[in-house]
Amino acid sequence: MKARVTWVDGKMFVGESSSGHAVVMDGAPESGGRNAGVRPMEMLLIGMGGCTCFDVVMILEKGRQQITDCVAAIEAERAETDPKVFTKIHVHFTVTGRKLDPAKVERAIALSAEKYCSASIMLGQTATITHDFEVVEAP
Repeated sequence: MKARVTWVDGKMFVGESSSGHAVVMDGAPESGGRNAGVRPMEMLLIGMGGCTCFDVVMILEKGRQQITDCVAAIEAERAETDPKVFTKIHVHFTVTGRKLDPAKVERAIALSAEKYCSASIMLGQTATITHDFEVVEAP
């Protein structure tokens, strides 16, 4: 896996993945940025959310659950001094589907957190990560 980050100007950068996708990152105005892109630390949380949602959806689909949506709402706290690593991360899953088994949803989230989500496991080296979930019946 490879990536490339190129400085545009000010505090703006473009990140490019080896799979051919790009994302704009920028700082807050108080840091010299123009607020024209996602913050790099936000990218870490978004990446973790994408990683864990990917796992949960795949596990539930393999378990023949009729999942129609999966949303991970993530809140994080950072250390007050440098390096300002994440110290607490909470993920609230809203999993929507037809006749979903809450025990299977809970197990999918646990498997992602404990075994499959590389991003969660890496961030868990500095942060306490907690999860909860709700199951919503699809119309």
